[in-house]
Amino acid sequence: MTDTATAPTAPLRARAEIDLAALRANVRALRALAPGAALMAVVKSDAYGHGAVPCARAALDAGATWLGTATPEEALALRAAGLPGRVLCWLWTPGGPWQEAIEADIDVSVSGMWALREVTAAARAAGRPARVQLKADTGLGRNGCPPGDWAELVGAALRAEADGLLRITGLWSHFACADEPGHPSNAAQLDQFREMTAYAEAQGVRPEVRHLANSPATLTLPEAHFDLVRTGIAVYGISPGPQIGSPADFGLRPVMTLSASLALVKHVPGGHGISYGHRYVTLGETTLGLVPVGYADGIPRHASGSGPVLVGGKWRTIAGRVAMDQFVVDLGGDEPETGAEAVLFGPGDRGEPTAEDWAQAAGTIAYEIVTRIGSRVPRVYVNEGRDG
Repeated sequence: MTDTATAPTAPLRARAEIDLAALRANVRALRALAPGAALMAVVKSDAYGHGAVPCARAALDAGATWLGTATPEEALALRAAGLPGRVLCWLWTPGGPWQEAIEADIDVSVSGMWALREVTAAARAAGRPARVQLKADTGLGRNGCPPGDWAELVGAALRAEADGLLRITGLWSHFACADEPGHPSNAAQLDQFREMTAYAEAQGVRPEVRHLANSPATLTLPEAHFDLVRTGIAVYGISPGPQIGSPADFGLRPVMTLSASLALVKHVPGGHGISYGHRYVTLGETTLGLVPVGYADGIPRHASGSGPVLVGGKWRTIAGRVAMDQFVVDLGGDEPETGAEAVLFGPGDRGEPTAEDWAQAAGTIAYEIVTRIGSRVPRVYVNEGRDG
């Protein structure tokens, strides 16, 4: 879990400022885009690097009625923090803490017979029924029950429900290409989901929720909203991809601003090699700024020579390789004070780069940029109180 703070008590080497007012506004914007569906805020992976518990609380305050996690440990941590409401956990392995999840009123996802056997055994041990959601593989080819095994899983789940061991609370699946509008697999998966849910309901399943839409489908595929939308990256104000549109196109605002304090500013002559391997050599006399974060903090080494940073109101680019704990920017003769702010990414309001800019620089996606920011970088929460 990330370190947290409500305000810095001393100058920080680096900080990830998390704007909870922006997160609440994002949840409200997403609810407006799917007015007929409940909204799940996905807070897996420590809320995509933003801090699971504070972000979950803010999302619930803004009207989310479900929380989503990948691992059972993540779901149990939400309950240990006293968070109410519905929580769905979907990434299970044999021997997982099924009984603890049942006793904590967590909805658990089942994709195959092995998981159904384990959860029913845990329900017997707990002396109470499990809340189970059956996941269908409609074409992603990852987790989920394939169509050929669906009848067996549905039948066995219904028998367990009749025995009082579980309650089938949901039927769900996940898109493979919703971030590519018009991709033919989107319509194919939607059709497959309708077919598989219709079969389950014809057999007697009465789900509380049917859900298929992730963030990109919530933004662009209203026909996939069903009873519940699962919004992850969009909650944090980041577009699922530039081909979908910018955050502002959907009324979203990035929640995280990552900054650091310059650890050193110095003059160097022309022809001076910078960082490991001397992949960058100064063209002439210049000033260098040392930014005290590196790949141990989640700064992608693939952004060496390309990662953008705002220092003194100007975009700078990483000079040379990103090291474990630090990197260098060429200040071009400017002389900010040691300790001056270097903004790696944020909403872009002050002209700073965004997480999407870093994704482009590193050849990855913005999801990875925010999620990989490590525990050495404290999360500083602002605007924690509910909006008026």
